[in-house]
Amino acid sequence: MSAHKRPLSPHLQIYSKQITSVMSILHRITGVVLAIGSLGLLWVLVALSLGDAAFSATQACLSSGLGRFVLFAYSACLMYHFFNGIRHLFWDAGKGFAIPDVYRSGYAVIVLSAVSTLGIWWLALQGGAA
Repeated sequence: MSAHKRPLSPHLQIYSKQITSVMSILHRITGVVLAIGSLGLLWVLVALSLGDAAFSATQACLSSGLGRFVLFAYSACLMYHFFNGIRHLFWDAGKGFAIPDVYRSGYAVIVLSAVSTLGIWWLALQGGAA
């Protein structure tokens, strides 16, 4: 027996970060964020049904700096989860399992998520300025 106290099984500190593991964890996190964010959407709909005063208060909250940050983060999570979900659908069909394909599709998800999120916000800000 060795005198060293080693862990019985590998743990997260031993493994190096890989795009596959990081994207899997992010997919789960964004799913949780989207589920919680759906309560925010429900809040907006309820405020809309309650009348002008409630909706104006909700609109003021979402127009604040923190509100815009939350909306930006929510839209980024939505885009990432959407594109990574499409990637998973291809995997379910048995396509894209070769290691180069996995990495290529992972980077494509990151780029598409960033570009689409920025595009959505650019369009939203253009519409808000008009």
